[in-house]
Amino acid sequence: MKNTVAIILAAGEGTRFNSVTPKVLHKIFGKMIIERVIEIVDDGFDKKIVVVGHKSELVKKSINDKNVLFVEQIKQLGSGDAVKQTESILKNFTGDLVILSGDVPLLKKETVGKLLSVHKKEKAAATVLTCESKNPSHYGRIVRNSDGTVKAIVESKDATDVIKKIKEINSGVYVFSSKELFPALHKIKNDNSKSEYYLTDVISILNREKRKVIGYKINDFREISGINNRYELALAENYMREKVLENLMLSGVTIVNPATVYIEETVEIEKDAMIMPSTIIKGRTKIRSGCVLGPFSYIEDCTVGKNVEIRASFVYGAEIADDVKIGPFSHIRKETKVGRYARIGNFSEIKKSIIGENTKVSHLSYIGDSQLGKNINIGAGTITCNYDGKKKHKTEIGDFTFVGSNTNLIAPVKIGRGVLIAAGSTITHDVPDNKLAIARERQVIKKLKVKS
Repeated sequence: MKNTVAIILAAGEGTRFNSVTPKVLHKIFGKMIIERVIEIVDDGFDKKIVVVGHKSELVKKSINDKNVLFVEQIKQLGSGDAVKQTESILKNFTGDLVILSGDVPLLKKETVGKLLSVHKKEKAAATVLTCESKNPSHYGRIVRNSDGTVKAIVESKDATDVIKKIKEINSGVYVFSSKELFPALHKIKNDNSKSEYYLTDVISILNREKRKVIGYKINDFREISGINNRYELALAENYMREKVLENLMLSGVTIVNPATVYIEETVEIEKDAMIMPSTIIKGRTKIRSGCVLGPFSYIEDCTVGKNVEIRASFVYGAEIADDVKIGPFSHIRKETKVGRYARIGNFSEIKKSIIGENTKVSHLSYIGDSQLGKNINIGAGTITCNYDGKKKHKTEIGDFTFVGSNTNLIAPVKIGRGVLIAAGSTITHDVPDNKLAIARERQVIKKLKVKS
C-alpha cells in the first residue's frame, strides 16, 4: 500500500440515530463504528486522515490511534466538500487515495486490497467499489458505458425511474489518483435536491475529460452496508456475532442455542469447550478446553483454565485455574485468582483476592482483599470486613483452616494454618496455627413469664 493515503469521511451528524452521540462513536460488537473503519486501513498506508465535523472534538478525543490525522469540515456541505478539506495536507502527494465512509464498518481489509490492486493494474483515474442489491432503495446507482467502464453515479434522490431500476449500487468506497481527484473536486456543483457537493459527481467529470473510471464489483452486500440508524446497527452487529460463533463452532466449540449467545471476536476458546444458552463472553478472555460456561453467565477479560464450570455468574478481570466450579449466582471481580479445584458457590462474591487450591467458598459469603491458602472451608455467611471507612485492609487465612458459618473477619487480620473458627464468631485479632477461636457471647437461657 506504498504511496497510498486513506481518507475516512466521518463529519456527518447521523440524525437518524436520534442520539446526542455522533453516529460514528456508537459501538458495534464492542468497538466504535469509526474504530472498525480505521482498522480496515491499519496496514501499510502512508497516512490515515479522518474528516470530522459534527461534534469534532468529541470524535477526535474518542479515537486513540496516534497515526490518524484529523481534518475538519466546518459546514457539512456534502461528501465532495469533505474530501476537498484534505487538499492542503496532501498538496505534495501524488499517489492513490482510498476513500471510505465512516459508517461502513463491515468492509474487509482484503476487499480494499483487491480494489487497490485492480485500480493500479488498470491504471485508472478512479475505481469504484460496487455491489448488486435486490433492493437498492436509497443507494446511488452505477451507470456504465457500453465498454463496461463507469459513466456516472446517480444518487437515488436525483435518479429517474429508469435509473432506479439499476441494481448495481455505489458502496461509497473509492480509489482515486490524487492528481486527478482534486482538480475535479473544484468543478463539482451543488445543483441537486440536497444542495450538496457530491463526491460522486467527480465520476461524471472524469468521464467528460476522457479519464478511465472503472468499477470493482463484490458479491456480499452486507460488506458495504452503511449504518444509518440503530436498527441497521443491530443488524450489522448480529451479522458479526453470527460469523464469530460460526468460526468457533467450526473450530470445535459447542455452542448450545447460538441465537442467545454473545461472544466478541477478541475472545479465544479452545475446542471441546461448551457454551450454554444466554451467555456473554467479552474482551481479552481466553478459555481452555473442557469448560462448560453458562447458562446465564457473563465473562469478561478473564483467563479460564481447563474443565472449569461457570453457571449463572458474573466473572471479570479474573484468573481461573483448571477444574474450578463457580456458581450459580457468584460474582468474581477484578484481580481475583482462583486456584485449581476451588469452589465458589451460591451468592458468594470474591473481590481482589487469591483463593487457594481446593478451597471452598460455597454459599452467601464475601471475600475481599484477602489471601486464602489451600484446602480451606469458608462457611455460609462469612464476611471479610475489609473497609474501615477510609482504607481497605487485608485478611489472610492459612491452609486447612475451617471457618464456621456466619463469621466476621475484621481486617487487618491473619488466621493461621489448621485453625478452627467457631460459627457466629467476630474475629478481631490474629489467630495462631492449629487453634480454636471462639468470639461470641455465651448463650444464656432465662425463664419466661408465661401469661395464662
